[in-house]
Amino acid sequence: MEIGQIVGLVLLAGVLVISALAFRRLRLVRQGGVDVALRSSPNDTGRGWHQGVGRYRGDGFAWFRLSSLRSGPDRVLDREQLQIVERRGPTVPESYAMPSGSVVLRCRTGVDELELAMRQDTLTGFLSWLESAPPSTNPWAS
Repeated sequence: MEIGQIVGLVLLAGVLVISALAFRRLRLVRQGGVDVALRSSPNDTGRGWHQGVGRYRGDGFAWFRLSSLRSGPDRVLDREQLQIVERRGPTVPESYAMPSGSVVLRCRTGVDELELAMRQDTLTGFLSWLESAPPSTNPWAS
């Protein structure tokens, strides 16, 4: 095999992978997904953001990373355990890694902390979903 053929095969494989990722994103968005960036380790450097698509599934918010070929969600946030700790605008370094006009939410899920970045219209729907949880069955909650 010549070097030209090897380069051609590598380029073809790259095009196929990019096409598969684009098709996956399009399918997720068409099925009711919203653009959401997620950072599982909040920090002040502006790094660690991953682009993805979020979908509401009953009491869970399923997040699919765009650069993943997994068939299932990469993270599922349970509505009953999710708490918003802080809401802020993105810093300058962060603004390049998230949808334009985003709002950043620092959230707590049980023992984890993570950050979600979404546009204002997506945030409105997310907060409505979060607040529409059925009343808790805990006897100490009122």
